[in-house]
Amino acid sequence: MKRKEVLRMPSILYEVRSGVAHVTLNREEALHSLNTLMIQRLSDVIQDISSNIQVHVVIISGLGKRSFCVGADMNDPTFQSAADLIDASSQFSEMLISLEELEKPTIAAINGYAFGAGLELALACDFRIAVDQTLLGLPETKLGIIPGGGGTQRLPRLIGEPRAMELILTGKRITSMEAYQYGLLSKVVPPEKLEVEALNLAEALLSNGPVAVRKAKHAIKKGMKTDFRTGLELEKSCFQAVAHSEDRLEGLGSFLEKKPPNFKGK
Repeated sequence: MKRKEVLRMPSILYEVRSGVAHVTLNREEALHSLNTLMIQRLSDVIQDISSNIQVHVVIISGLGKRSFCVGADMNDPTFQSAADLIDASSQFSEMLISLEELEKPTIAAINGYAFGAGLELALACDFRIAVDQTLLGLPETKLGIIPGGGGTQRLPRLIGEPRAMELILTGKRITSMEAYQYGLLSKVVPPEKLEVEALNLAEALLSNGPVAVRKAKHAIKKGMKTDFRTGLELEKSCFQAVAHSEDRLEGLGSFLEKKPPNFKGK
């Protein structure tokens, strides 16, 4: 898909500004619930971001102040039969894997309710900042199903098995402050400060060496999925890569000269 076509997607707003890709869910009338078309469009956007050399950080949010994403749109006819539901869940899961495996850091700016597939979308991001006075949860068991976008795997790895088991099996909703205390969120802020906090985090990431940021993310993400010794070998490989980079020379030279570095991402 060409970049201009991606930009014109009405249910997903996508814009790149100063190295940051802003991806905004745009179905306020449905609280940004996901249908099959939105899932496909998100996949297209992620593919574009992956190959877009102008993008170094990604911020995902929902338009407005009520909802980040309340989950799958159960009014979508595609979700009615078991076969179609399984197919849609598989597509959604693959999209989230692509999001999680992006080299570039990703930030979920949770501007409101994050339930089901919406919370799974946030879980696939590297950072999660949420507004106060909102609710999050994986309520799928209340509908007779289970999370199908990686929720049963990412949540326990993030907050531990006992709490993840409680949240998933009971389907309970928790406040953003409870989610922060669980370790699910990195920060909770007033609604009027969400955009600023997300941009501040993006700026902090942008100020560092792009190669180093990418390799550090790779080492952490892949290392957490293997044993400690293998993780150390992975870290060694990533360290060798940054040691040979132009960014490393620029960072060292700038440090010695006491001036801001001008990283090129090479």
